[in-house]
Amino acid sequence: METILFRSVTILFPDSEFYQQKADVLIENGQIKEVASVIALANREAEEIDANGQFLSPGFFDMNVNFGEPGFETKETLASGAAAAIAGGFTGLAIQPDTAPPLHSKSEISLVVNASRELMADIYPIGCISVDRAGKDMAELYDMHRSGAIAFSDGTRAVSDSGLMSRALLYANGFDGIILSFPEDRAIAGKGRMNEGEMSTYLGIKGIPNLAEEIFISRDLFLAEYSDSRIHFSTISTAGSVELIRAARKKGLKVTCDVAAHHLVLTESVLSGFDSNYKVKPPLRTEADRQALLAGLKDGTIDAIVSQHTPHEIEHKEVEFETASYGIIGLQTVLPLLVEAGLAPELIVEKLSISPRTILGLDIPELRSGSQANVVIFDIHKSWTFNTSSNLSLSSNSPYIGEELKGQALYVINKGKIYRAEPGSDHKK
Repeated sequence: METILFRSVTILFPDSEFYQQKADVLIENGQIKEVASVIALANREAEEIDANGQFLSPGFFDMNVNFGEPGFETKETLASGAAAAIAGGFTGLAIQPDTAPPLHSKSEISLVVNASRELMADIYPIGCISVDRAGKDMAELYDMHRSGAIAFSDGTRAVSDSGLMSRALLYANGFDGIILSFPEDRAIAGKGRMNEGEMSTYLGIKGIPNLAEEIFISRDLFLAEYSDSRIHFSTISTAGSVELIRAARKKGLKVTCDVAAHHLVLTESVLSGFDSNYKVKPPLRTEADRQALLAGLKDGTIDAIVSQHTPHEIEHKEVEFETASYGIIGLQTVLPLLVEAGLAPELIVEKLSISPRTILGLDIPELRSGSQANVVIFDIHKSWTFNTSSNLSLSSNSPYIGEELKGQALYVINKGKIYRAEPGSDHKK
């Protein structure tokens, strides 16, 4: 790997002495060599890049990603998903266990760990809470933890059995594991396909009420308090959920949560055309909910932002809205959505780079001489088109295909490899 000198880049490493200041950063063979106000190259040869107006931060980390491998490789392989992640600025990923077989034992966890070892993105499997994600018997959490599972979840299948959830929280607490709760009471959600409200009534589609999410958040907060356990809520979507978690924090509970990037920009109003690419779970909510989510991000109630990347083959999306599968691909569009939502670069880095790693107990990359480079250089003003050429996922279920977006990861460096977004450059995986 070549030597690169980024000139006048704005540093967004919170622990750096140059935080929020412009500096020169010299990277050689994947290692940080020097950070200074101005770097004189002397006799060293390096590619110099004018990064004035751009930001350098720790590589983004996504806590909620769905790939297909093992079992659904036509949706997404580990390699294709990692490539899409890197193009989006993500150097680290926690992947959900919604595979076939699900990631419910040390064998599947070890498979993912070993199969992804050489990829440019760091991939951490999330183990199942229950065997087969069936919500009946608790999986071998500790065995999976020892094999490399970063956390535990049943994906988008909420654990309906309160006893099972309580035991999982208590058991994981014994080895400082963390349970990721997807809060949805399926008995209340029923056969709903979108948010319950005026739009669902207008379209004649059964809705999923906010209550379906909020009642399970309330339940799991009680369970976590009872066992004095950590709990993390995945992809909260309602104003009521924000209030419940805010109150729990004030009470001293060990609770964290994240929100999907698309919930910060989109509302149920986009469903008027029955476009199944907007069909997600939890569903897109109201403008009041969207504003509450943004407020929760800014006041620290919501810790992290995720893509909830969920690839599907064309036959699962280009069908009637009622029967279409839930989910959109999002790894390459998170940054543009956050720019559209009006988030400051510092807040973007906090929610995409710092907090996710803190929640999962991972080291935060450092910007100091001698450390391995794990960085993204991004530009919030750069326009680009998300199309079949720039989309590196195997799937294309996104409402943004063909759209011009603003905000792009221009360079990503991790594991001694470099990705460049410039046209004509190599997209190294």
